[in-house]
Amino acid sequence: MPEAFHRALDAAVTGPDQTLVPWLAGDGAGLAVYRNTVAKGRVDALAGLFPTVQRLVGEDWFRDAALIFAAEHPPTGPVLDDYGQAFPAWLARLEPAQSLPYLPTVARMDLAWSRAHRAADGPVLTADGLDGRDLFGSRATLHPSVQLFWFDWTAPSIWLANRPDSAPDQVVDWTDSPEGLVIHRPDMTVLHRRLSRVEWLFLDGCRRELPLGRVALEVQGQAPDTDIARLFSGLLSAGLFTHLI
Repeated sequence: MPEAFHRALDAAVTGPDQTLVPWLAGDGAGLAVYRNTVAKGRVDALAGLFPTVQRLVGEDWFRDAALIFAAEHPPTGPVLDDYGQAFPAWLARLEPAQSLPYLPTVARMDLAWSRAHRAADGPVLTADGLDGRDLFGSRATLHPSVQLFWFDWTAPSIWLANRPDSAPDQVVDWTDSPEGLVIHRPDMTVLHRRLSRVEWLFLDGCRRELPLGRVALEVQGQAPDTDIARLFSGLLSAGLFTHLI
């Protein structure tokens, strides 16, 4: 019986009152309070997950869009941190967002930040852990929090310029200049920065679990002048790896 009531209450606060009629003593006017509370909770959850999207479009636009999304996509579990996985794809179909084609991609990066924030902890590989190892035959394991992107346009610059902690009034153009981005949490703080093409190539090779020797060959195949030792040292210092295998 409690489960049936909870299902009926959820349906009633997000739809018609009739589902709750067997439990109502009055006309159900009080449901408006619950509806507002539920709607606000879902909007607040989405605003927490997609702060960059909200900053780009403004609070009013975001609230209206979030209410529509919440009505179409109610949560499937009790953890609101997991809510909104469908939001980027939904934004791509939202008619008022068609004039802002970068929004779905920005939403994807916001989700990646959340995944990095909630990712499993892991050790951070340092230079001391390389002693005596056959680096070219070893595989470097990325930290569990690493979220890796490469775009053919300036998506990372747009996202970085509109993060909640970024300076206001930055002007970033949407151009066809390729950019990479990594988001990760080596310790307690989520970090993010743009990647050069060779940095992304190296990390992508590690993500595909290639031996470091093979990764080095792929990088130098596209950028022959790359100093592989210096490249790997920089990525190592950033805390992007956990161990060698």
